[in-house]
Amino acid sequence: MGMPFRQTVRLGQYLMKQKLKGAKNFPLLVELEPLFACNLKCIGCGKIQQPHTLLKQRMPVEQAVGAIEESGAPMVSIAGGEPLMHPQIDEIVRQLLDRNKIVFLCTNAVLLPKHLHKFKPHKNFSWMVHVDGLRERHDLSVSKDGVFDQAVDAIKQAQAAGFRIMTNSTFFNTDSPQTVIEVLDYLNDELKVDNMQISPAYAYEKAPDQEHFLAVTETRELFAKAFAEGRRKKWRLNHSPVFLDFLEGKKDLDCTPWGIPSYSLLGWQRPCYLLADGYAKTYKELIETTDWEAFGRGKDERCANCMAHCGYEPTAVIATMGSLKESLRAAVSV
Repeated sequence: MGMPFRQTVRLGQYLMKQKLKGAKNFPLLVELEPLFACNLKCIGCGKIQQPHTLLKQRMPVEQAVGAIEESGAPMVSIAGGEPLMHPQIDEIVRQLLDRNKIVFLCTNAVLLPKHLHKFKPHKNFSWMVHVDGLRERHDLSVSKDGVFDQAVDAIKQAQAAGFRIMTNSTFFNTDSPQTVIEVLDYLNDELKVDNMQISPAYAYEKAPDQEHFLAVTETRELFAKAFAEGRRKKWRLNHSPVFLDFLEGKKDLDCTPWGIPSYSLLGWQRPCYLLADGYAKTYKELIETTDWEAFGRGKDERCANCMAHCGYEPTAVIATMGSLKESLRAAVSV
């Protein structure tokens, strides 16, 4: 299974518009971080390593919405930190939906039951719940016991209230094909979430655990074995077939670092969500003053083991929409 039909159509229309305009660099999705504070200490994330003064800050609604409007991106992934700790997160979501954006609200789900009543189901809105494995593995990744059960209960409450639910799972070199299969089978067949997003862990420089990130060869071996026997076709994965081919080593892709830019309290992050080579005040400045050709595997040593969604899914989506064969393959998988 591929990306939802509505999302696929929206991206296709957007890409056609960019092509007709002759645009060279354009965002498919913006990673919006309206705060860095979080209620958990995940081993693969370093957001809460920010200075205490910055952790106390919350992005104003008009600033968050204005950044997305400036970029022109059709989709927004709101992350952090934990977005539900932002007192006006529901207003940010509402205003983005009013502007016809597709919105994914990323959360560890611990606070979801408390805040669920502030939101309404919408065709362009999805909860994106962080689930890194079944109970033991997930609780280890977030450094707190009981969080897996809280996340599962929150998902069920949101489903009962009529919300669209997606999950995001990051895999490390401590994972095996079997642990990948187990969590995706559980999310797909038992919890029955609408779509699942997966990613090999990238060596984020501020992350507490620097020993368990996947190298390229490890990533390809892990997903090739997990996807074997036609399993990837039955899972409702929120990825293009081209990107999944890339993960298991069937296809190589160049990074498209401008495809999913990141905007936070510090500004527009150069060049991507995973590298911090400074910040631009405006989206225009980010696009016009960043040397986009300098990044990606084989160009920057920091990118050597990166196969992350933020750099390679845009490449895969653009390749899919530019090929009749791949467009048909993607349509069949939806």
